[in-house]
Amino acid sequence: MQEEVKVRVGTPEDLDGIMNLALNVAKENGVFSPDINKVLSEVWPSLHQHFGIVGVIGEADKPLEGFVLLRIGQQWYNSNEILEERVVYVDKKFRSAKGGRARKLCEFSKKTADELGLPLIIGVMSNNRTEGKMRLYRRLFGPEVGCFFLYGAKTGNWQNEGALPQS
Repeated sequence: MQEEVKVRVGTPEDLDGIMNLALNVAKENGVFSPDINKVLSEVWPSLHQHFGIVGVIGEADKPLEGFVLLRIGQQWYNSNEILEERVVYVDKKFRSAKGGRARKLCEFSKKTADELGLPLIIGVMSNNRTEGKMRLYRRLFGPEVGCFFLYGAKTGNWQNEGALPQS
């Protein structure tokens, strides 16, 4: 019998696994080469629940299956706090596996927003399987409030141009 997929709160011990998945995200969906220090500056405080939180799927001593990075921020026009999703990502090896990992990570995001009493801003920015991702988000979050357009670039294309990760 297969165990139910569960999202747990990430801890500092998950850092290596999260950083590995973060580099995979950048390869698939990044517009530019990733800056490892920038990624670390978002992930590390969230692993300590300082203005953020990370939800992870998988055991701390094994490769992680997926993660969501949430940060507490503010909109450009006021000082009210809002929960901002930075990334929802499931490793390619687990995308077709039973358990609905992406859905579970999104549900973790909703639960976190509810517990914090904050609105959640979450979206899809990808040129890969975009419609399927949007259908999932509509089922979980309701109708979209707008959309993104990316002019002059394509997600995941930076690696075709020979760019190396920044450090």
